[in-house]
Amino acid sequence: MTKKLVLIDGNSIAYRAFFALPLLNNDKGIHTNAIYGFTNILTKILEEENPTHLLVAFDAGKTTFRHNTYKEYKGGRQKTPPELSEQFPFIRELLDAYNISRYELENYEADDIIGTLAKKAEQDDFEVKIISGDKDLTQLATKNITVSITRKGITDVDDYTPDTIKEKYGLTPLQIIDMKGLMGDSSDNIPGVPGVGEKTAIKLLKQFGNVETLLQSIEEVSGKKLKEKLQENKDLAIMSKELATINCEAPVTISVDDLSYEGYDVKAVSKIYKELGFSSLLEKLGVEMEKSEEVKDIPFEIVREVSSDVLTSDAAFIVEMLEENYHLGKIIGFGIANEKGNFFIPAQVALESSDFKEWVQDERMRKVVYDGKKALVSLKWKGIDLKGIEFDVLISSYILNPSLSSDDLSLIASEHELKIVQSDEAIYGKGAKRHVPDEATLAEHIARKAYVVYRLQEKLDKELKENEQYDLFRDLELPLSKILAEMEVTGVRVDIDRLKRMGKELNEQLQLLEQKIHELAGESFNINSPKQLGVILFEKLKLPVIKKTKTGYSTSADVLEKLKDEHEMVELILHYRHLGKLQSTYIEGLLKVVHGDTGKVHTRFNQALTQTGRLSSTDPNLQNIPIRLEEGRKIREAFVPSEKDWVMFAADYSQIELRVLAHISGDENLIEAFRQDLDIHTKTAMDVFHVSEEDVTDHMRRQAKAVNFGIVYGISDYGLSQNLGITRKEAGEFIKRYFNSFKGVKEYMDEIIQEAKQKGYVTTLMQRRRYIPEITSRNFNVRSFAERTAMNTPIQGSAADIIKVAMIHMAEELKARHLKTRLLLQVHDELIFEAPKEEIETLKKLVPEVMEQALQLKVPLKVDYSYGPSWYEAK
Repeated sequence: MTKKLVLIDGNSIAYRAFFALPLLNNDKGIHTNAIYGFTNILTKILEEENPTHLLVAFDAGKTTFRHNTYKEYKGGRQKTPPELSEQFPFIRELLDAYNISRYELENYEADDIIGTLAKKAEQDDFEVKIISGDKDLTQLATKNITVSITRKGITDVDDYTPDTIKEKYGLTPLQIIDMKGLMGDSSDNIPGVPGVGEKTAIKLLKQFGNVETLLQSIEEVSGKKLKEKLQENKDLAIMSKELATINCEAPVTISVDDLSYEGYDVKAVSKIYKELGFSSLLEKLGVEMEKSEEVKDIPFEIVREVSSDVLTSDAAFIVEMLEENYHLGKIIGFGIANEKGNFFIPAQVALESSDFKEWVQDERMRKVVYDGKKALVSLKWKGIDLKGIEFDVLISSYILNPSLSSDDLSLIASEHELKIVQSDEAIYGKGAKRHVPDEATLAEHIARKAYVVYRLQEKLDKELKENEQYDLFRDLELPLSKILAEMEVTGVRVDIDRLKRMGKELNEQLQLLEQKIHELAGESFNINSPKQLGVILFEKLKLPVIKKTKTGYSTSADVLEKLKDEHEMVELILHYRHLGKLQSTYIEGLLKVVHGDTGKVHTRFNQALTQTGRLSSTDPNLQNIPIRLEEGRKIREAFVPSEKDWVMFAADYSQIELRVLAHISGDENLIEAFRQDLDIHTKTAMDVFHVSEEDVTDHMRRQAKAVNFGIVYGISDYGLSQNLGITRKEAGEFIKRYFNSFKGVKEYMDEIIQEAKQKGYVTTLMQRRRYIPEITSRNFNVRSFAERTAMNTPIQGSAADIIKVAMIHMAEELKARHLKTRLLLQVHDELIFEAPKEEIETLKKLVPEVMEQALQLKVPLKVDYSYGPSWYEAK
């Protein structure tokens, strides 16, 4: 049996986990994000590596033997955040529960412990895997020692072997130490030789081999300035190399044999998971969270004959389905909880009971639900109109904490200390193993869900009022759920023949493109194979290599975009990919989801998913149909009215987010531009470039448009430079000039960031909150992203709220005026209707009027509309 030792850099992984995940607290107020992230990577290691021996090494303290050489070693590091420091004892406790050895050594770093044990294990014929977030450890790589460096958070890793180090740097692992000696390392405050960066260091090492040989041969170095730097900083280079060298002979008091790993004790691990509140990890262990004493045993009854005890007002009501797509699903049972008890009603019993149907459809029978839209739709397919929804636990929970955005009641219950219901996945399984369990298990699960919903109403209702979010729930989201349910059931008619013709046309275009690409390449190859495409582009055509992956050359979209001007084939490949995606995702994808009985697609609108409050859609996703190219736009031709002599009518807000920005920021320049109905991009170009309207060129307007929409998303100089193909310096100057012209916008951006830091969240005009704990992160990238989120959310969220208000008011107007027109879709800032031709004149006036009056801002809202025989012509 192969002996395998895994060595984990405990401090490094804990730091990575802490900064990769938002601050999390358990019910005792303990921060748990580092522990949670650490646990996830630990369980992944155990599953993937199957180690026979295992150790987690920690730093013992702030000072090490390296400080004797250089007092400023690691001197630039910020103090460990207290929110992380408090988690280290729990990480150590967790390792003990896992029966995993841990070790620290006074005066030495974790790297030295790992290096010493790795080399000893290699001598004893072990396969060794080192896991860290610190690339310094790559110097330890050999044929038998692989170093895995975490990236993009904590679960993705890059493996470093002598071959990959050679491929990446052109160096041996030991030369990594020399490279650090020359270029230094700012994270450890290793000085290196001033002015020598990575490229220069690698070049020198390829020529001279190591620091010592280089310093003996300075006269052979090309470049007067570089010679002088090396001559003046010889001692610094030697010292820096010494600091960067891992001590592989540290006085470690444990042997490799002491590190044997034989698995963990489920009881010990589940105990600490329970203490920390890791319910999802407990489920993976197959262990339930402990139930509170108050509700340890929940009595329930399986109803064989529906009675008045069950059908009361003010009851929690659960409609249970197995399938995620409830338009195609089958109801497997109902749950009801009220003051008289907790009940499970088998689907057949309920659906054959006239008393039950009457209760469901009685407006006076007030009901508390979980995901009322799903309940409304699933019952509507059975010909039953659910009425009397008074409260929705899913929607209220989403408003209170949009980051939770879970459709699993067990997680919401856990958040409110009602840890008494398992997840649906734990009961039904997942994927191909998903099934309906025996009746007793099913009955208890659904009755528990009903009980939890019944108990949660009061708690959530109180929190909504305390947060001043009750109006958002009562007047916006709850009525919207009923409108969305109606839209889902109505569906959108699809012209299948037209879709198939489009598919045929796309196939012909794809064949022609394939032929042209093969002609340019001078040979046939699989265009969809990144490996084969990489060989053609970078070896045969000799195009510049932009990026490499583990498997070869990167041919990702961003790489190809940068190569567009290098060869005409690249543009053809991008077009080929675009058409291929249209064919597979949208032509073939749409054909798969057309309902066999209705001839329509019945998309599901996700009301409780995005943190900004925007709606998204699934099965199919109608919000992501690409419309940048004509071929994508034409897919909308397949969406047609469901009635003869009807048309599609589309109305969308013009520049709604910029109008919201003008209102929120109070910037007089921006407000005046909208009040005068000026072209906002031309106006921005005039102000930024200091020119008159007639002197604004198309290029100026395009740049102004990019910065206008970029500002809404907190764009950086780098982001703008990428969008416009200009230098970062030019982009920075552009943004600076924009803020000089629109000072109110700059003040808003600064103020909203400060507000987010003070409160921990930002709000929309209608009091929708988004919590942003990362805004106080010590990690610059994490904090910067959080700041952009703080700037954007009130704008994008308010725009989302406005169109939701418009949907509610439109539904009310259509009903009040007895119009046949139906609201079918909401796509970003657009509403799509189908309507009889005779109602078009009414809609031309009514729809813009209702949408423009949805919310009173300091600037007018503006709506454009169009109509035609399909969605395409209506745009």
